[in-house]
Amino acid sequence: MSGEGTSRMLDVKVRNEGTVTVITVSGEIDIASVPHLQSALEESRQDGSPLVVDMTNVGFMGSAGLSALMVASEAAKPQRLRVVASDAVRRPIEVTGLDKLLAMFPTLDDALAADGLGATN
Repeated sequence: MSGEGTSRMLDVKVRNEGTVTVITVSGEIDIASVPHLQSALEESRQDGSPLVVDMTNVGFMGSAGLSALMVASEAAKPQRLRVVASDAVRRPIEVTGLDKLLAMFPTLDDALAADGLGATN
């Protein structure tokens, strides 16, 4: 999802890897760009498949991004939302305690191989 204006700051792609939906996010997540992420999260969780959000190419995530992940995490229950985070994403997640709700993984391969409940912090 890229196009004009603020959407150039954030690129969101959705694909399936077997039974898992992977949302790959690149760029910066702030109040102006977060609607692109929210839309992908909402559309992807409708089929009930496990969801992985690959944020290894996100250079900045503000509070709007944290909020979007929190909402998606609540909607993903009983499964945990799996997140692969860059340092710029991991730090605010850990500082706010959101890592207690999310299944955090160091690589996409680790997240795809998980049973949906395990996590490495």
